[in-house]
Amino acid sequence: MAERRLSGILLHPTSFSGTPGIGTIGDKAYKFVDWLKKANQCLWQILPLGPTGYGDSPYASFSTFAGNPLMIDLDVLVKKGWAKKEDVVPADYIKNEGPVDFGSVVWWKLPVLDKCASFFLESLREDDKIQFEEFKEKNKEWLDDYASFMSIKSFFDKKAQEEKKSGIATVWFNYWDKKLALHDDAEVLKWNKDHEKEIEVIKVIQFFFFAQWTELKKYANENDVKIIGDIPIFVATDSADVWSNQKYFKLDKNGKPECVAGVPPDYFSATGQLWGNPLYDFDQMKKNGYKWWIDRIRHVLSLVDYVRIDHFRGFESYWSIPFGAETAVNGKWISGPKNDLFNAVKEKLGDIPLIAEDLGVITDEVRKLRDDFDFPGMKVLQFAFSVDEARQNGMVNAFLPHMYTKNCIVYTGTHDNETMQGWLDGISDEQVKLVAEYVTGKKLDEKEARRLSDSKELCQMLIKTAMASAADMAVFPVQDLYAIGEEGRMNEPSTVGKNWKWRFDDSLLTDEKAGEMAFLSELFARNLKAKS
Repeated sequence: MAERRLSGILLHPTSFSGTPGIGTIGDKAYKFVDWLKKANQCLWQILPLGPTGYGDSPYASFSTFAGNPLMIDLDVLVKKGWAKKEDVVPADYIKNEGPVDFGSVVWWKLPVLDKCASFFLESLREDDKIQFEEFKEKNKEWLDDYASFMSIKSFFDKKAQEEKKSGIATVWFNYWDKKLALHDDAEVLKWNKDHEKEIEVIKVIQFFFFAQWTELKKYANENDVKIIGDIPIFVATDSADVWSNQKYFKLDKNGKPECVAGVPPDYFSATGQLWGNPLYDFDQMKKNGYKWWIDRIRHVLSLVDYVRIDHFRGFESYWSIPFGAETAVNGKWISGPKNDLFNAVKEKLGDIPLIAEDLGVITDEVRKLRDDFDFPGMKVLQFAFSVDEARQNGMVNAFLPHMYTKNCIVYTGTHDNETMQGWLDGISDEQVKLVAEYVTGKKLDEKEARRLSDSKELCQMLIKTAMASAADMAVFPVQDLYAIGEEGRMNEPSTVGKNWKWRFDDSLLTDEKAGEMAFLSELFARNLKAKS
C-alpha cells in the first residue's frame, strides 16, 4: 500500500496537554505536526474521532460519523470570532495538565460549547453562514439524525436522572417513547420542529469540529504528514448509527439487540470477551450494495489519509452472543460478508488505503480475505517474544521482524497494550533476556539483559529494530519514544473507569529527540521524499 517506507507516531489528540481539561485540535496539535516534520516522521496515527459516551472510549461513540466536541479548541473559536473570550474561561476545577477527568470536562465544556454555538448563530457573518449551510448540506445524511438523536437523548437522560435510573435503563430502546425509539419519521419530524434551536446548536458544534479538523489535516498534509485514522468494525448500541439505521442491525421489533458482539474464550480469557455491540444484518445491507459501509469509509477517508479497521476478522466471520448473556461463552461463529463487501467498496471507492487489524486468533480464511485486497496487516513487537515458543520452535514467531513481508505495519505496541517500558518492567528475566539477545545480537545473561531494560536502552533498541524491519510502515506510541512506564498506558481492555485519560507532556518534544528519530529514518530509508 505504501509507495515508500514510512514511519510515525501514535498519539490521540485528547492526550495533548496544556489546554483546559483535555487535549484539543488547536495549537498543540499544530506544534506536534511541526515536531513530526522536524523528526522526519510522515505518519500520525490517531484513535476514532467520534463523540465518546459511557466509559469514555473512542471505540464506543454516539456516532461513527460525528466529531468529538471535547476536542474542539475554544481559543480557536475565539480567534475566528465564533465565540466570546469571556464565555470560554475554564472553571477552577479544570486543569491544563495531568490525566483527563472526563466527568469534569463534560460538565464544564459541553455547556460552554452550547453557549459558543448560540453566539455563532446570533452573530452570523455572511461568509460564516455560507460555510455553515454548505456543511449541513454536505453532511445531512448523518448530521440530521445525529442532531435529533442527541437532542432526544439529552431529554430522556435528564428524565432518567430525575427518576434515579441509570445504565441500560436509559438506552434509547428501553427508555425513550416508543415511536421515537423506533425512529417513526412523523414523530422525529415533530420533535425536530419543537426543538429547532437546540438541534441547530448541535449542528453548529459539529461544524466547529469539522472546520478545525479540516484545517489541521490540511496543515499536516502540507508538511508531508499523513494521518492514520481508525474505524471500529462495530458501533455502539447507544448511537445515532443504530437508532437511525435499525434495519441494518439484528434487532427485535422493539429495537433491542437479538445478539451482540464479542470474542470466544481463549488463552487470555476463559469466558471470552463480551463487547455488547449490536451485530449487523449483512443480508439487509447487501440489498443496497452495502451503502452504509461505503458511506462510512468514504466519510472517514475525507478526514484521514489511511484508515485502520479494528477487528478486521469480523468481516470473514464474527462471534455472535445472545443478548443478555453474562459472558461470551455461549456464542457461535457466524459467516460474515467476506469479499462481497470489499468488492462493493472497491467498485464505489476504488483501491482504499486500508490497514487490517488482524491481531488475535486469525485463520487462513481471514488471511486470504486480507490478502485478496492487498491490505497490510499489523505486527506488534510485544507479541513477538514468547519464551515457550522460542524453546519449542526457535525464533519463528510471526511478529518477529525477520519474519515480516513488506506489506505490513509494525508497532512496538498499540493503545490496548502496556507501554513498551511498562511491558519490559513486568515480564520475567528470562523473557527480557530473549528480547535483549534478539535486538543486540549478543549472548547475554539475565542480569545484563535486565540492566538494558532498567536503563531504558532496550526500549530504544526495539524502536530501532522496528525501523530496520522490512515492514512498509513503522508506528510507535509516543510513550515508547520516551520509555514511559505503566503510568502512560492508554487502555486496558475489559476495564472501565481508568482508561483514555493519559496526557503527554509536550515539553518532551525536544530538538534532540527529533534529531534521534530523523537519524533513524535516514539510516533505515524511511520517509524519503518521492522523486519528481
